[in-house]
Amino acid sequence: MLATSLPDLAPPMSAVAVDDDLALVQRAAGGEVSAFEILYRRHVRRIHGVVWRLVGGVEARAEELTQDAFVKAWQALPGFRGDSAFSTWLHRLAVNTALMDLRSRVGAEALETDDSALEHMRAPGGSQALGIDLERAVATLPPRARAVLVLYDVEGWKHEEIAAELGMAVGSSKAQLHRARGLLRRVLGDTP
Repeated sequence: MLATSLPDLAPPMSAVAVDDDLALVQRAAGGEVSAFEILYRRHVRRIHGVVWRLVGGVEARAEELTQDAFVKAWQALPGFRGDSAFSTWLHRLAVNTALMDLRSRVGAEALETDDSALEHMRAPGGSQALGIDLERAVATLPPRARAVLVLYDVEGWKHEEIAAELGMAVGSSKAQLHRARGLLRRVLGDTP
C-alpha cells in the first residue's frame, strides 16, 4: 500500500553487483576513497529513502542522517566481515542511525501519546482529507508508530526485528503498527 506512493528505490541488486560491492568494500577498507565513492553512489538513494521515511519526510534531517550513516560506514568498513551483503549491512547501519536520532530527540516521548496533534489534519466529513498525500500523512505519525510502520510495511522487517531494534516488546511493535494504521485511516478520512 505505502510503496506505491513513495519515491522510487534502487532496483534489487544482482549477484554480480553484490560481488562487485565486496571488491569495492575491500578496496575502500584499505583506504581507497574512490572505491567508497562508487559504493556511496550505488546505495545513497535507497539509504536516503529509508532514512527520509523514518524521520517523517524532513529533508534536511534525512540528508544529515544519510551522510552520518555513510561516515559511520566509512569508519566501520575495516571491521566489515562480509557475513551479510554490504547493502544489508549499510541499510541496517542507516536505520540504526535514524532510530538513534529519533530516540535522542527531546520531547519525542510527549509526541508518542499526543494523538490529538493529528486532529488538525482531518477535514470535516473526511471528504477533503482524501486529498492528503500519503507520505505527508505518514510523516505526521508519532515517531515510534511511524518507525514501526515504515520498518514493517515498507522495509519488510519482522516484528521481532523491530522490537529488538527499538527496544520494545514484540507485542508493543504490533500495537504500534495497529495504532499507526488506525491513525493513518483517521487522517486520510477512512474512519469517522
